[in-house]
Amino acid sequence: MKKVALVGAGGRALHMFARPLATELREDVHFCGVYDHNKVRAALLAEECEVPVYTDFHQMIETAKPDIVLVATTDNTHHIYINTALEAGCDVISEKPLTTDADKCQSILDTETRTGRQVTVTFNLRFTPYFARIKEVLDSGAIGKILHVDMQYFLDRLHGADYFRRWHAEMDNSGGLLVHKSTHHFDIINWWLGADPKSVHGFGTRSFYGPTREQWGERCSTCSYKESCEFYVDYTQDEFTNRYYMQAEQEDGYYRDRCVFHERIDIYDTMSVQVRYDSGAILTYSLVTYSPDEGWKAAITGTDGRMEVACRYSGPERDEESYTIKIVKPSGEILTEIVPIASGGHGGGDEKLRAMLFKGGIADPLGQQAGSKAGAMSLLIGAAANRSIAENKVIQIAELMNFS
Repeated sequence: MKKVALVGAGGRALHMFARPLATELREDVHFCGVYDHNKVRAALLAEECEVPVYTDFHQMIETAKPDIVLVATTDNTHHIYINTALEAGCDVISEKPLTTDADKCQSILDTETRTGRQVTVTFNLRFTPYFARIKEVLDSGAIGKILHVDMQYFLDRLHGADYFRRWHAEMDNSGGLLVHKSTHHFDIINWWLGADPKSVHGFGTRSFYGPTREQWGERCSTCSYKESCEFYVDYTQDEFTNRYYMQAEQEDGYYRDRCVFHERIDIYDTMSVQVRYDSGAILTYSLVTYSPDEGWKAAITGTDGRMEVACRYSGPERDEESYTIKIVKPSGEILTEIVPIASGGHGGGDEKLRAMLFKGGIADPLGQQAGSKAGAMSLLIGAAANRSIAENKVIQIAELMNFS
């Protein structure tokens, strides 16, 4: 039974890793420790999951002696914990994105190579039955060789706005949503294509959130405009957020309810990216963060047809029971497959991912488990897009990283 330690005690760490490790996976792994720079959050998670809490990451490594370190901290600190764990002889499982820029990514890949340890990235969408079925159909040659992918992703004003309240709203922390959020989407497309990105061109603006209004405050709980603002939230009414964040903010000064129109915000809320792959395929991708509904749609066109796929997560057209795979053949024939919506986190993907990571002995014919290269390729599209936006030019992936 392998020993697993967790660094990070926020919402994702608790729900994705800590609770399952303490319950559904307790017969498969030994959950041996947790560390977070916020001692209040770490203590709360440790108490709930009955796991030892540490006040120093190095001490946890030395004392608990984990075989695997789970990294679920803010994105810009992933490389610190990953590299330290690898140097200590541990394997690492990292939340996506692997890190936030090419330099940090290079350091992780170099350390992994030097130590001979392994980094795995948790791309749970690969395990969602709908995404996996799309992969199977594409791999079967149903539309021939893939030449073009057009994906549109839209976040609603609940989910989308929340990124602008949190640490994600600052580029230095998250790499912006083209890294933090879009890494999910870029990885799925890379996986569907079975190809690596070569060149990237991006556009991005901040048009809706950030300092776009005259009436804004530091945070919702102290704002003078809470009665009139449609984005006002009261996190003291939610037990988890109140305990883990509102009651823990004195420890590190992190406010969970920052104003979505605050001047500190420097990430984009409207984004468009084009990518050319080594297979010759081209991707056109867009992300908006203030849609009235949430979901995505994609058209994948090949030499022998076009596949249309989509998910609606909120709004009047929300998918309740199933998703559809539609294929239009050059002859005019239309093929349709219905895929039932699975229960559980990320459409059932979280549970399947954890089983692959911790139970062992599970076949992986689709290559769903992602290593450091997959983590690098997805985040580098976002990092290249950020650089493209800043420099107004096409960026070559080979300019950012050395994969030799």
